[in-house]
Amino acid sequence: MEIHFIDRIGSTHQWLSEAVKNGKVTPPFALYAGIQDSGVGTRGNVWESREGNLSLSFAIPSSVLPSDLPQLSMSIYFSQLLLEFLRAFGSNVWLKWPNDFYIENKKIGGMMTAKIKESFIISVGINLTFAPKEYATLDITLTPKELTEGFMEYIKNFPSWKQIFSKYKLEFYLSQNFGVHIEDRYFSLREAQLCPDGSIEINSKKVYSLR
Repeated sequence: MEIHFIDRIGSTHQWLSEAVKNGKVTPPFALYAGIQDSGVGTRGNVWESREGNLSLSFAIPSSVLPSDLPQLSMSIYFSQLLLEFLRAFGSNVWLKWPNDFYIENKKIGGMMTAKIKESFIISVGINLTFAPKEYATLDITLTPKELTEGFMEYIKNFPSWKQIFSKYKLEFYLSQNFGVHIEDRYFSLREAQLCPDGSIEINSKKVYSLR
């Protein structure tokens, strides 16, 4: 995995997506930034990241990923892997469906994915040192460099979707006191049933990862 750092950028996700699309970089490749000004958050909102927080995007060729991994649940897969990595350091972080990272009842970050050519772009933002009002920071001390390099090493061997989903099911029960916005409507996750492919069935409709 080739890893690059940049002091300041608009969006690591947009930069890496364009770089892979135009053939400027060859996956596997990771980019993390000191400051991100125009990152993408939930429902298209801007996720800004101050210095000291994590703004990371990485590109993985689809050919190296497990054959049983549903493409529409790619962000769930990598969110669960990052969750396990952080918990190995003693964090109490948990996952709210589909791919938001929480400490207790406050969000500290999230993940999104996109497919570009024959690769997936996975992007994650985590509040490590600073959080806006109503948000929180990670409960352990890791620098962006330590987290990026450690996590890229951690995901060298990709477990099957079956292995990941068996653990993710336990996280889903923690989500039931929360809700999600679907097509501009808010639904309680108590009303949702988690499906084997990572989607949820809610209000008689199947819904996949929201970003």
